[in-house]
Amino acid sequence: MKLILLGAPGAGKGTVAKLLTKLDGSVQISTGDILRSAVAAGTQLGKQAEVAMKTGDLVSDELIMGIMEERLKEDDCKSGYLLDGFPRTIPQAKALKTLLDQIGEKLDAVVEIDVPKDVILDRLTTRRTCSKCGAIYNVKSNPTKIQDVCDKCGGAVAQRDDETEEAISNRLNVYNKQTAPLVDFYQAEGLLLSVDALSSDAVVDAIKAKIN
Repeated sequence: MKLILLGAPGAGKGTVAKLLTKLDGSVQISTGDILRSAVAAGTQLGKQAEVAMKTGDLVSDELIMGIMEERLKEDDCKSGYLLDGFPRTIPQAKALKTLLDQIGEKLDAVVEIDVPKDVILDRLTTRRTCSKCGAIYNVKSNPTKIQDVCDKCGGAVAQRDDETEEAISNRLNVYNKQTAPLVDFYQAEGLLLSVDALSSDAVVDAIKAKIN
């Protein structure tokens, strides 16, 4: 399947994507993961993106579109792909439409995962990430066995700079201003599937019913 997953930060896009990849071999493409890898590696792209990411602002369209074009041309995308957190703006959506036309690709659907703001704030402020392997934990629902130590690799587990309450509020404001209008854009394209559910399994079931 070839999908875009829309939703505010913390809506569960990444979790839903991981569940969907198990169904048909589609690959999850998260611009956030790609950018964080670039920051960790100290690449030129990473240095440019780091300042924006720390404050929860959006990285420039030029950087993101360059990443996307290269990624979608890789062999593992032939079985399908799930765009997690991209596009984030109307210009990105239009650029993506042009890119997909150029490489002969067509989306199956654009899925909007609608989650209340208070749930998102609770999810993200309690989330912790391993600095070494990227494993994600939650101090309430999925804590590490040893405090601040990753169960998988023993790396340091901490709150990300963009997951403090201040940064999250900024990210949600950015989302509402720049990304939420994508719902109307993809509704007009006839691709939108809106799912109001807190359970990732329920979202996956709705997508399967739409695609099959």
